[in-house]
Amino acid sequence: MKTLIRWLPGIDTLRRYEAARLPHDIFAGLVLATMLVPVGIAYAAASGVPGIHGLYATIVPLLAYALFGPSRIIVLGPDSALAAVILGVVAPLAGGDPVRAATLAALMALVSGTMLILAGLLRLGFVTELLSKPIRYGYMNGIALTVLISQLPKLLGFSIESAGPLRDLWAIFNAILDGKTNWIAFAVGLGTLTVILLLQNNKRVPGILIAVVGATIVVGALGLAARYGVKVLGPLPQGLPAFSIPWVSYGDLLPVLIGGSAIALVSFADTSVLSRTYAARLGDNVDPNQEMVGLGAANLATAFFQGFPISSSASRTPVAEAAGARTQLTSVVGALAIAFLLVLAPNLLQYLPNSALAAVVIAAAIGLIEIADLKRIYRIQRWEFWLTVLCFVGVAVLGAIPGIGLAIAVAIAEFLWDGWRPHSAVLGRAQGVKGYHDITRYPDALVLFRWDAPLFFANAEFFRERVLDAVETSPTSVRWLVVAAEPVTSVDVTACDTVAELDEALHARGIELCFAELKDPVKDKLKRFGLYAQLGESHFFPTLGSAVSRYLEVNNVEWEDWEDQEKVVA
Repeated sequence: MKTLIRWLPGIDTLRRYEAARLPHDIFAGLVLATMLVPVGIAYAAASGVPGIHGLYATIVPLLAYALFGPSRIIVLGPDSALAAVILGVVAPLAGGDPVRAATLAALMALVSGTMLILAGLLRLGFVTELLSKPIRYGYMNGIALTVLISQLPKLLGFSIESAGPLRDLWAIFNAILDGKTNWIAFAVGLGTLTVILLLQNNKRVPGILIAVVGATIVVGALGLAARYGVKVLGPLPQGLPAFSIPWVSYGDLLPVLIGGSAIALVSFADTSVLSRTYAARLGDNVDPNQEMVGLGAANLATAFFQGFPISSSASRTPVAEAAGARTQLTSVVGALAIAFLLVLAPNLLQYLPNSALAAVVIAAAIGLIEIADLKRIYRIQRWEFWLTVLCFVGVAVLGAIPGIGLAIAVAIAEFLWDGWRPHSAVLGRAQGVKGYHDITRYPDALVLFRWDAPLFFANAEFFRERVLDAVETSPTSVRWLVVAAEPVTSVDVTACDTVAELDEALHARGIELCFAELKDPVKDKLKRFGLYAQLGESHFFPTLGSAVSRYLEVNNVEWEDWEDQEKVVA
């Protein structure tokens, strides 16, 4: 039973459910549904699939996550951050066929869901930490720009063939010059966008619902679709989504696999951040691996019921919270409310204008843009700011999928560089200061050498060079070289062989190589590799102080004062 509850947190929530929470969850669910409908349809259109699939991708994931998800009130569904990624795969492969577009999008959800579940079961929830904050900012700002550009034609009342963000922008400019703008549709869209932006900071006022319903009433009442060619949603298919296995030709699998993999990484990165935020606020403890399984189950479920990839929502979750949500029952109520809409009143939104849907997506894209924190990053760490700019340009110029690939490549390069060329310092005892410090800051010192990274194949030779450089530049004759090894958390065969060669080179100069503060697991590896025996047990010390004391004892050195110290390089 414990294992079942571990992987199905919704069962435990149901077992412990308090009746007093029910009115709050029902009310919050109904409020949430009023936002889920227009947003789901809008993000479906932004993803290149028919609007109805946005509702399918809302109903099924909410129900699946309520069973598998560990977060108490996180809301899942179609997301603006994923729209550009989905569109980047669907648009060139579908060839304008809505059925084929929906199948491709569903298959991407299947790929994403499968990868997330496998990663969760293998306890790989930590992988999203690979994407640093500057990289995420660059990627999200690039996605926001891509989404904005993709929605401009709909806002202006015409359509273009998507060929990448910059080419699309040029095509939009030419279309405007050619007089293709439908000014009535643009006025409706601009009015919708204005209302949304004006009301977006008021969590208790459903700004999106008010704007979209208002636009629908205006278009329907004035007959703008028939009289002025304002494009509208049209009647939705009646009924619930049917079970369907998405499949495409083998030639389409590679871009679908790449897109689904990118979505898995990005959606979990966003969900994990949102999940941790609300867990801290509510005093809960959320397992990132179970979060990955829950998100994967939601994606897998929607894949088999005509949906497309989904993620957590940073805009709909606060709506649920403000409305009084207590548990995932809120999401269940919201999903059931949408299901009733499709069964009982599918024609209710037939006059919803496409330009209003574009306004919903544009408002969401504007919310993705991060400026304030980038100013802080620019002040404190310039190179990370330019890393953000690189990722932004990559997404904006190359598109969402290549941009994600670039972001991941840069993240890996950043990680490898930190380990490949880590910080190291020659340390010493400084006058009037306890402990051991960098002699570039405290020059009158008893010198030691600190290495601030694991020792592995990529940085082993650099370690050897830095140690020999510390010996060469020492102002006094070196007898011992003590490595302050507390930051060394791991070592591999290549590094051990390099250290063995370094020991022999130092011995040839009459210098003893020692280690201080080396962690036991790392010391165990040295024993297996034979390096511990080569150096000798007497050359390993628990602290820097004990290493220095032993040096003074063995070499019969006395410190008379701080101005007359024997130098010891380590």
